[in-house]
Amino acid sequence: TLNRPRALNALSTGLFRELNDALRQLDNDKGTGAIVLTGGEKNFAAGADIKEMQDLSFSDVFKTNFIASWSSTIPGVRTPLIAAVNGHALGGGCELALMADIIYCSATASFGQPEIKLGIIPGAGGSQRLTRAIGKSRAMEIILTGKTFSGVEAGRWGVAARVFDDNAKCLEEAMNTAEKIAGMSSVAVKAAKEVVDKSQDLPLRDGVEYERKMFHSLFGSRDQKIGMTAFAAKKKPEWSNE
Repeated sequence: TLNRPRALNALSTGLFRELNDALRQLDNDKGTGAIVLTGGEKNFAAGADIKEMQDLSFSDVFKTNFIASWSSTIPGVRTPLIAAVNGHALGGGCELALMADIIYCSATASFGQPEIKLGIIPGAGGSQRLTRAIGKSRAMEIILTGKTFSGVEAGRWGVAARVFDDNAKCLEEAMNTAEKIAGMSSVAVKAAKEVVDKSQDLPLRDGVEYERKMFHSLFGSRDQKIGMTAFAAKKKPEWSNE
């Protein structure tokens, strides 16, 4: 849970350092089958901490590769990550949500990339992931004007998998989905996540070939035998996660 209520859950290098450490620990924990990331009732994360960056120069940000750490860890996390978004997810908060594998949000949530109003642009993947999610024209309008879009629109445009009228229901259902994912074979889950992620990087023909090779490889797992044997016997599989 992101918890900087006095700063509206504004994101900073220090917060991301803690978040990345926590995600790495969970990803390496064999008992963790899925991760849910959420914030507060009013703010998932209302952008970056401007106080941290307002006095930085080009040399400062270029030499330290500033903000790179904000988006370097999450794409490498192999455990499925669900973002439960209530309230504002703006700037870096929107970018953080877009890095998740699944987004659930409340109808009253708001998303956006308002960096243009500060004389800058998104720096942690917003221009790339948002464009892939909603298309060039919509992304261009949002990024060039700094306008926000609602949780309802996020669901309609395919940014969010599900939209809820109630904030508590959003988190509850995110936890339920995480529990369902954690109840699957972790080998198959990681393989499924990997091939879907590859769809964002590879041309269609290469992606289909990659998927087929991953599909073939799962026939070397114990869980493929367990799952198919249980299905044939009309029993619930007891996964070995091997």
